[in-house]
Amino acid sequence: MTDGRFTNWTRGDDAMVENAIKRGANRRELLQMMMLGGIGIAAGGLILGRAETALAATPVSGGSIKAAGFSASTADTLDPAKASLSTDYVRCCAFYNRLTFLADGDVLQMELAESIESADAKVWTVKLRKGVTFHNGKTLEAADVVYSLNRHLDPAVGSKVNTIAKQMTGIKAVDSGTVEITLAAPNADLPTILAMNHFMIIADGTTDFAKANGTGAFVCEVFEPGVRSVAVRNANYWKETGPYLDSFEYFAIPDDTARVNALLSGDIQFAASINPRSMRLVESQSGVALSKTTSGNYTNLNMRLDMSPGEKAGFIEGMKYLVNREQIQRSVMRGLAEIGNDQPISPASAFYNPEVKAKAFDPERAKSLFEKAGLLGSSIPIVASEAANSSIDMAMIVQAAGAEVGMKLDVQRVPSDGYWSNYWLKAPVHFGNINPRPTPDILFSLLYASDAPWNESKYASPKFDKMLLEARGSLDQAKRKQMYGEMQGMIANEAGTIIPAFLSNVDALSAKLKGLQPNPLGGQMGYAFAEHVWLEA
Repeated sequence: MTDGRFTNWTRGDDAMVENAIKRGANRRELLQMMMLGGIGIAAGGLILGRAETALAATPVSGGSIKAAGFSASTADTLDPAKASLSTDYVRCCAFYNRLTFLADGDVLQMELAESIESADAKVWTVKLRKGVTFHNGKTLEAADVVYSLNRHLDPAVGSKVNTIAKQMTGIKAVDSGTVEITLAAPNADLPTILAMNHFMIIADGTTDFAKANGTGAFVCEVFEPGVRSVAVRNANYWKETGPYLDSFEYFAIPDDTARVNALLSGDIQFAASINPRSMRLVESQSGVALSKTTSGNYTNLNMRLDMSPGEKAGFIEGMKYLVNREQIQRSVMRGLAEIGNDQPISPASAFYNPEVKAKAFDPERAKSLFEKAGLLGSSIPIVASEAANSSIDMAMIVQAAGAEVGMKLDVQRVPSDGYWSNYWLKAPVHFGNINPRPTPDILFSLLYASDAPWNESKYASPKFDKMLLEARGSLDQAKRKQMYGEMQGMIANEAGTIIPAFLSNVDALSAKLKGLQPNPLGGQMGYAFAEHVWLEA
């Protein structure tokens, strides 16, 4: 063979085969080339397969995509401190960076921080990377980190992680590249906490979030709250690799069927968090793929303890016996879930307590408890929405079980738009959807402490609050595990939240979109997919 494309090839050199593919050689030409070089068909096929696999895993720069999430609101924000929906998290991950990043396998990586160190877990020294600039050209300095972290402590900001941030009692710049963080008490989890999406770093003095001036992989070109955003590649991004996409448009399609159909028709290239019912359809189609992540996401049924009927003794316990967890796992989630035991620490966590058992499905026992509460025969509204993943299907199963014992559960299906601001945390009985968090302390602080900002059932226990503080400050991992285990039991038995199952998040995407990996912070690669994916050439 005399084609000049192959004159540099030497037998056994996979790299040369890869180069030949890049130059335009087809499969037949490559096999002929290797046969002339003394390589048999079988061996040639193996070499070619390795080369093709290597090329498929090599990121390609260029191209644009449209991606659809499942939730949006006119309250969508580019302020990381106020982010509350998946659409907020995706945009913040694209436009900003954190001090640390949590990768697959709970591996903590440094991001804007070059190092975070402490001798006592109370006073932490953060060294910042050099050469990092914001989108407006400003150089990253310690003052930006101090300002960003202090905002979470300001009640006027309304930070969603104010309760977690309160432990930072001192945040100061040692010099332009060093920050010192002092905690009220030791907390060995601080570097992991700083990997949360809310702790993105913004420029010192920022008050206008109409556009996001961050250090992230993309620059905000368009932001229309509740509608869409358009992000373009940051040509001056500080990382050596990425992003690979030239741009991406992000918006929400709340209806699962519509989101899947948009993917199958080619209108979008990424459909976040599809319902298990849609999986069979997606799997039967060519040109699309699925990405599955099980990392602690759950949809829960919440009954406020400070409102009727949750305040009536026996009602919440009765509801826990009325939930058929196995049926939810099998029918609603199509097996893509692990049975939950009414507390938020998933079986994937090293702190999970297997001794906390889920209530068995026992309608007759539930009926007895409802009678004791004086509620049997009463009509109890349950608010559900597509906004809370699979909540409508779950509600229908619970409703049917209630009907069998004379309990009237009125499932009120409400629109996704406005659900999180109008019903979540407010309705007496309603569903929530909680994204994974990296530590028990974060989950408990956000959801179950007496002053938790997302205290879905208004659970309040001085004992729990005291244990939360003690466990947070302990450097003894065995002691922490024991305490967190006891706290899981308290939540399961005392709080008004029912967690039937930990869900496997399933994102659907074009087969040409590569680079998506699991992440402990949830689907969409922990909401950071845009920086890491690429379009196959």
